Amino acid sequence: MKSRAKLIFKIFIGVIFFSGISQAQTQKVDSRFTIARLKYSGGGDWYNDPSAIPNLQNFIQSQANIVCAADEVKVEVTDQELFSYPVLFMTGHGKITITNNEASRLNEYLTHGGFLYADDDYGMDKYFRAMMKKVFPTKKIVEIPFDHPIYKSHFIFNNGLPKIHEHDGGPPRGYGIFHEGRLVVFYSFNTNISDGWADPEVHNDPESVRIEALKMGTNIIVYSLTN
Repeated sequence: MKSRAKLIFKIFIGVIFFSGISQAQTQKVDSRFTIARLKYSGGGDWYNDPSAIPNLQNFIQSQANIVCAADEVKVEVTDQELFSYPVLFMTGHGKITITNNEASRLNEYLTHGGFLYADDDYGMDKYFRAMMKKVFPTKKIVEIPFDHPIYKSHFIFNNGLPKIHEHDGGPPRGYGIFHEGRLVVFYSFNTNISDGWADPEVHNDPESVRIEALKMGTNIIVYSLTN
């Protein structure tokens, strides 16, 4: 119980510290943890599965004792509030465009404590990779080994990402970008973890599959907040 209490306190302090860019910003931030969905340009459906993040936050609160908001927030890279949220999430099926100024700002966010989780919803892979090349011109997207702490931060996934949707067949892949030894971007490919967070009737996933997706989502968030 003591270690869990310390973890909760550490997360709370981390969220408040990260959001404390200015006193005015801090006053606007809810102390409950909220995942921020990244709204991007280009025509990709950044908004799909609106029930996904609220469901994940509810699961995280019940399983990891992190006090979460009931809903997501939506944020653009250029929004003043960007630095108020320690975790960004993005997904979609298609095109993503990002300006040089947006790429620079996202780089600043990620290299100053922020974390981005991107989930390919089938079709955004080449666009996401191009986006990351613009954000981090000198860094590579590398495959994350199964022994990385993100697969063990709360629940144990000895074989890496669970397979949620079949898409093109083959195993799921977890990729990342590191900055000064810290994983700042985590990217899931050929699995579509976030579809498993959505309400059951949306994709008709079996409950066992949805639970695996929610567990992996919890791992990603717990890891991002404690590293």
